[in-house]
Amino acid sequence: MRLFRLLPLAGILLLTACGRTPKAVSAQTGNDWHEFEGTWTAAGSRYILRLGNERQTSIANFQGTLLLAGPGRPGVGFRAEGIVLNDSVTGIVGRAVWTDEHGDQVWSELQGEGSKTSNKIVGTFVGGTGRYRGATGAYEFSWRFLLENEDGSVQGESAGLKGRVRVGAAPAGRTAEGTMQS
Repeated sequence: MRLFRLLPLAGILLLTACGRTPKAVSAQTGNDWHEFEGTWTAAGSRYILRLGNERQTSIANFQGTLLLAGPGRPGVGFRAEGIVLNDSVTGIVGRAVWTDEHGDQVWSELQGEGSKTSNKIVGTFVGGTGRYRGATGAYEFSWRFLLENEDGSVQGESAGLKGRVRVGAAPAGRTAEGTMQS
């Protein structure tokens, strides 16, 4: 008999325990700017071409991970890929693709200084897929190599990566895929 008295109490406790939990506010709503900080680590290969004693050029491809922090971050973790052409005199030009856990991508163009004394790199978002469709904004960081082998294998990480992004409609003159409209 005592068990039957406890059943209504147990039912009430079960219903309140299984109730809906509040959802986190998505960073992808509206056209607001979302600020972030993070760390990009990557490994890849680099081919170096020396132009005399004072000048060096290289082309490199990197694959790794990008982890973001901050309440406005567009996502927590990404697979990050980049291709970079570096000239110790004229600087860095490259492209990067960040892919989140859903397969959505955000694309950026990289430019920067390529000297040993200054290697500030700026990424400009130029679009994306899925929830990053029409992404605009920028980020910046410095890069340091942690491992450089004679065979061209390299590993490195960003320092001071921070930026902001806005997602939504593609800017005028561009499709969400980053190509010019005709």
